[in-house]
Amino acid sequence: MGAVCVESDDITELLRDAMRGLLETHWRADGPMEGASPEAIATIWDRLVRQGVTVLGADPQERSFSAVLVVMEELGRAACPAPMWSAVLANIMLPGASSAANEMRPALGDGSARVAFSFGAFDPDSGIGSIALHNERATGSLRFVEAAGSATHLLVPVCETELALVDLKVSGVKRVPTRAMGAWGNWELTLDAVPATLVPLGDVSLGELRSIAATLLLARAHGAARRAFELATEYAKERTQFGQPVGRFQAIQHKLANCFIDLEGIRLVLHHTARLLDKADDDWSYFADCAMAFAGPALRRVSLETQHTFGAIGYAEEHEAPRHFKRVHLDTIALGGMAYAKRRLASRLFDGGGTGLPQYDLGTAGNELREQVRRWLAQNWAAERKAAFDARPFAKREFDAEFARDVGDTGWIGLGWPRQFGGQARTPIEQIAFIETMERSEAPRIGASIQSNALMMFGTPEQQRKYLPEILRGEAMHGMGYSEPQAGSDLAALRTSAVRDGDHWVINGQKIWTTTWWGKYMFLAARTDSSATPPHAGISMFIVPMDAPGITIQPATTMYDGSFANIFYDNVRVPLENLVGRVNEGWKVLTGALAFERGLVGGGIVLKVVHAFEQLRQHLLSRPELNADPIIRDRMANFASEIEIGRQLMMHCAELAADGITPPEYGAISKVFSSELMERFCEAALDMLGMRAALSEQMPGAVDNGRFEQNLRHSLMWVISIGTNEIQRSLIAQRALGLPR
Repeated sequence: MGAVCVESDDITELLRDAMRGLLETHWRADGPMEGASPEAIATIWDRLVRQGVTVLGADPQERSFSAVLVVMEELGRAACPAPMWSAVLANIMLPGASSAANEMRPALGDGSARVAFSFGAFDPDSGIGSIALHNERATGSLRFVEAAGSATHLLVPVCETELALVDLKVSGVKRVPTRAMGAWGNWELTLDAVPATLVPLGDVSLGELRSIAATLLLARAHGAARRAFELATEYAKERTQFGQPVGRFQAIQHKLANCFIDLEGIRLVLHHTARLLDKADDDWSYFADCAMAFAGPALRRVSLETQHTFGAIGYAEEHEAPRHFKRVHLDTIALGGMAYAKRRLASRLFDGGGTGLPQYDLGTAGNELREQVRRWLAQNWAAERKAAFDARPFAKREFDAEFARDVGDTGWIGLGWPRQFGGQARTPIEQIAFIETMERSEAPRIGASIQSNALMMFGTPEQQRKYLPEILRGEAMHGMGYSEPQAGSDLAALRTSAVRDGDHWVINGQKIWTTTWWGKYMFLAARTDSSATPPHAGISMFIVPMDAPGITIQPATTMYDGSFANIFYDNVRVPLENLVGRVNEGWKVLTGALAFERGLVGGGIVLKVVHAFEQLRQHLLSRPELNADPIIRDRMANFASEIEIGRQLMMHCAELAADGITPPEYGAISKVFSSELMERFCEAALDMLGMRAALSEQMPGAVDNGRFEQNLRHSLMWVISIGTNEIQRSLIAQRALGLPR
């Protein structure tokens, strides 16, 4: 199970700070290039020994992989090739393995022994080389053995159940330094009848050992990529071109925002993998493969964009950035890289009947709610009722009033509301459990979350008593009257006016693209001060009954067969008490309500992709000629990895929201990633299933009644709505990265 578990921030940050301080003092990433000599590596290794980190992984009761990941990230950040990943594998394998091997433990602990590791013939890369054992002597050659120049011993598998422990200090060992990606640090080892001791693998399989090694190398690559990215971001703030910092240019901002989205996703999935490994959760290796499948290409993209941001200055070898570029590329292609990880993912998805995406452990309360909702839906949204709903055209499936009232009886519409307003005060994680289960059951939408948030935060007691109970009961939907012909993402440019006339406000103007135009009320933004500076300071929020005189609705069909409307307000009068919040403080109302919702928007989108992915997987399983196609297998593996990045971003937003409001930049990260993932996935589904999947609903022979093609047409909405992704990227760049407006 993909368990949810918040990392111990205090311990992690203490370790990170200690490692960063040690490396900044004794190993500078911007130091001389000859720093990677065997003598320098031996010296820094002694420092790490004294720090106590080189024994991580030795205790079978407490592997501490989360701590190891931090160490690897910091080594990557410092461009330090100390062989920590080899030491961890040795710590796992050697203690208690055999009497001879067990004698190594004190030497590993005090630093007098340093182990290099190679998977030899069991490396997915056939060019690594191999050794053979005869009469307890090893012969053969191995390439790309990291830090072998300073190592005293070598560990290398000789079969699926045993490794050879080779003493590199004796005669018969030849070490030749190898330059790869323009960097030194790898070695070619030639062994000629060198004494070797056999070490049994024990409880850890060779495949698991390989996944651990790949995850640690990926963590080091992540540390390197993030360090270079941070340097490039600071450079973009300082480097001036055309009279202003280059970081003010939108192209640079969006480039760096994309990098940050990738880096955050990689950070989260790596540490999730480590936590699962610490708990001996069976799904840890699946997440390790997802991490490599996504991060392999993503970290290299980040490295390229980092170099592009630096321009010529980063192309100089004496600059720090090239070292990180090299490290990222070396570590992400090692051990078969993303190609090997994606083959493993595809095998999980399709071979032997296949296995779907893992279900996340949402904690006791979240898991119980998920099961409770599942049982309720099985009784109230199944069989004939759901079949009758599904038989309607899509335009009639956007909302079901009867179902909304039934859900209202459960109180779940107010799942996250405070108890003082009749809610259940459930956590964001529990809300995810509800959204996930509703999506899996293909239940219609319910509630008016943004509007109810606004009322709870800014409404008067009278407004709260009047409007919240009917929302909670599923009896009233509120539309959002925001966008106008000249004010979409730039909402501060809206022109619809509200002028006070005695005990009423008189509203005039036009709203467009209004989706819930058929609701009972409209939550409407209007300008109450045309001279306010800045423009958003003159906006107020109103609740407008949609049966008020002067409202003209012109519905239009969307390209996904849904509907929205142009709505004209001509001298529409609403009572003074329909103002939400204070006059001219509507921007505060609007953004405050969105802040609570924004963190879960991306989660709702990625859960739609999760459901669609499983539907597509089932279709592919039923057609052997498709699920055996290497291109389809590769694409599905890739989407599985991207979905896990999306789910990790979702969970991170929920965890942040549990402590308050999700910072808008993190809600934006989740929304941008998940909405664009949905577009890519829907496009790919048509490629995989062919022309029949393009048949629309109610057409003879349509696959799943046109579900896949309709999903594609619908997916565009998520990229555009709630602030276009271009606006979101600017927000990320300016709020998360500190780039100038």
